Amino acid sequence: MARKRKGRPISGWLVVDKPEGVTSTAVVNKVRWALQAQKAGHAGTLDPAATGVLAVALGEATKTVPYITDALKCYRFMVRLGQATTTDDAEGAVIAESDARPTDEEIKRGLGRFRGEIMQVPPQFSAVKVEGERAYDIARAGEEMELAARRLWVERLEMVARPDADHVDLEMVCGKGGYVRAIARDLGSSLGCHGHVTWLRRLWSGPFEVSDGLSMAQIDALAQTPELDAHLHPLEAGLADLPELPATPEGAARLRNGNPGMVLASDVDYGDEAWASLEGRAVAVGRYKAGELHPSRVFNQP
Repeated sequence: MARKRKGRPISGWLVVDKPEGVTSTAVVNKVRWALQAQKAGHAGTLDPAATGVLAVALGEATKTVPYITDALKCYRFMVRLGQATTTDDAEGAVIAESDARPTDEEIKRGLGRFRGEIMQVPPQFSAVKVEGERAYDIARAGEEMELAARRLWVERLEMVARPDADHVDLEMVCGKGGYVRAIARDLGSSLGCHGHVTWLRRLWSGPFEVSDGLSMAQIDALAQTPELDAHLHPLEAGLADLPELPATPEGAARLRNGNPGMVLASDVDYGDEAWASLEGRAVAVGRYKAGELHPSRVFNQP
């Protein structure tokens, strides 16, 4: 007999403005405690030194995490020119320095090679697995490794400000799996001056914006109260990038049992991924085929 989960069967999204010095896992644990939720997870890890949007999924919303993880995200960050570090950010030891400083125009031209589909090698201190071990564990042991380059879609990368010769403020919109630290490292290398990230802030992730985020202090103050529940975004927010197909009542009943269910006609193409709703509530996600949705995920919402 399966053990019953402790806590409330609450579902939805809570957007947190993660502070510096806190892990993403610690934020999830705090939110789960504050809402007394049975289940929680997050969409897209932020390094402890990074701040900004961390979207925490609760209950049935955890089934929509992959759609937020895959969505575009926007980062604002500062690059320190003239220094390379072991971690590609300010927490690492300086391993190379240069007196060269590119002009604003050189930086703007240099950013062009990091737009569109690029190949990016993750930082040595990253969560990438190497023969079953995390890269950061191997790096902490003092070992160097060759990490395979990965494809990354960079929608936008622009210079926002140049406060002084040593620093440049950038903003990037990219897809899943991007490392901002690697952008700083590779930009510095391509400009012949080295570079690393000094601070990083995620401004938005999919449909969730930093202006929607609660601080950790607010979460503490509202913990285990109806006022905190009022800040929840619906499960359906995690499906914002997929088309919605209204289901018939009979179709919804079939979908809830994991079977193909009838949905109302739409301009969704055969085989496209979509989500079925009944009275605005998500019932299932799946593939549309000839008037039916074939479910891959089913939501147990009241």
